[in-house]
Amino acid sequence: MTLHRFKKFRDDETWARVRRAWEGGETAASCARRFDVGLANLWRRRAAEGWERDRPGDPTPEPAEGWERYAQDQVDWFERRLRDERALAKNLAQSMTGGPVEDVPLWHLGFVLAWRAEHLGAEVAAGDRERNRAQPWASAIWDEDGTMKMLATMDRGIVVLHREEWRKEAGLPEGVAELWP
Repeated sequence: MTLHRFKKFRDDETWARVRRAWEGGETAASCARRFDVGLANLWRRRAAEGWERDRPGDPTPEPAEGWERYAQDQVDWFERRLRDERALAKNLAQSMTGGPVEDVPLWHLGFVLAWRAEHLGAEVAAGDRERNRAQPWASAIWDEDGTMKMLATMDRGIVVLHREEWRKEAGLPEGVAELWP
């Protein structure tokens, strides 16, 4: 006696219901039984059609110091950052609008001098170059003929001239990543 196996055919609506059930969290075996589909076919469709389950994200672990202390530390950090950024902005604004550049933080020198040259004119730029030509960082700002370099070139030059200070601020200990900067 010969047994004939008949293929099951399930319409698109049935497979859509299977997908919704599986993506909703029901097990594949449960879906296969409930909708009378083959488990292997379910897995093949899942892979081919890219079914994905909604997975809740991991909860944020409570900090060791507790949420109240953590929140207070974040407020303190935010206020310090605002105070520091505002002091820097005030310093840069004063220097950029004609004030002295002596108090400009090292990493912002190129930006301030380029801004002054662009917005305050050639006379101010020439005065800046003349006043600062003996500075150790002058070669990072101007070429030998007195032409101001591109800002990215200035920034890189100042970082290279003050490599150790930059590495310390970047948190790079001695003996690691020696090619930077």
